Amino acid sequence: MNANTVNSAFESRFSTAPDITVRAPGRINLIGEHTDYNGGFVLPAAIDKAIWLAAGKRADGRFAFYALDLDDYFLSDDVGTVFQEQHKWANYLLGVISEARKDGLLIGGLNVVFGGDVPLGAGLSSSAALESGTMFVLNELYQLGLSRMDIVRLAQRGENNFVGMKCGIMDMFASVISRENTVVRLDCRSLEYAYFPFDAPGFSLVLCDSGVKHTLVDSEYNTRRAECEEGVAVLKKYDSGISSLRDVSPALLKKHEQMLRPVVFRRCKYVVEEIARVELACAALQRNDFATLGQLMFQTHDGLNLEYEVSVPEINFLVETARNNPAVLGARMMGGGFGGCTINLVKTEALEDFIQTTSVSYATKFGITLKTYPVKLTAGTSVIK
Repeated sequence: MNANTVNSAFESRFSTAPDITVRAPGRINLIGEHTDYNGGFVLPAAIDKAIWLAAGKRADGRFAFYALDLDDYFLSDDVGTVFQEQHKWANYLLGVISEARKDGLLIGGLNVVFGGDVPLGAGLSSSAALESGTMFVLNELYQLGLSRMDIVRLAQRGENNFVGMKCGIMDMFASVISRENTVVRLDCRSLEYAYFPFDAPGFSLVLCDSGVKHTLVDSEYNTRRAECEEGVAVLKKYDSGISSLRDVSPALLKKHEQMLRPVVFRRCKYVVEEIARVELACAALQRNDFATLGQLMFQTHDGLNLEYEVSVPEINFLVETARNNPAVLGARMMGGGFGGCTINLVKTEALEDFIQTTSVSYATKFGITLKTYPVKLTAGTSVIK
């Protein structure tokens, strides 16, 4: 899938060339898991897997979307249509339109053809890429004058308020704000951000998709949030300046351990240490210290597994296989948990051998064909010339 493919499909579908073609990438998160809703830091980056959108204005005010990968077409009944159950994918596009209109932005009709190579269900945020890309298209076509951060916020609102998924801002942020060969440290409280180089010619990032996704993820995610909030409520009694786990030091947490339920202490300990690990990872990147970065990734996984308790046997097997491979500097579970992908920092010269040996071991252990995705870090959402 590429820009030429969606452009050709647009011309075939609408008998005219698109007015604009946009690339909206998926994302990884190098380190900083479950820190976003605790006011901490994350360290994401856009990758060379993307959604491409070919788009043009439409005179009748309606919205026509063609999902190329699904071979499915949606046409709104009228300009007020906001939800179509039989085309659930269309809600990702309609959601940002709905939110933009709430802000009084003047948006006319729209034709869109989109497709991409962001693997679905692998935790690489294909939905955020589609939402961000749609908002980017609208901003360009209708000259809305939005900043990139405005686009990020509207894309998130579309997912939160229209699609109904109460996600954080990281996925849309990474898709829009990223730069090539960099990661972005996002302060999830202030939304301030800074770029850090990922200058790693001898190393590669590769994702291993476990092929497992447990239904626990939504309910357990809510439980983890509640446990963190319980910890904050208790700790505030000893320091009124605490508003989130971002404000809690390891020393203060340890001092008041007995005041917390054991499970709440474990959750808080992981988050407090993970927020610190993001800062340590940024310092390591600044000095091109990939050995330290890799060790921090392993530490994150151990915390996610033993303290936050969101890993599963399949993911643990992949991380332990990586840990025992001398060509791997670091590995961890990536995403909310209970399945999905691991992210691995591997010496480039050994990448093919790592993929082959890990795939064989995984298939032998679980009978599952392992999907692997070597990724490069790319710029964020942009117009394709």
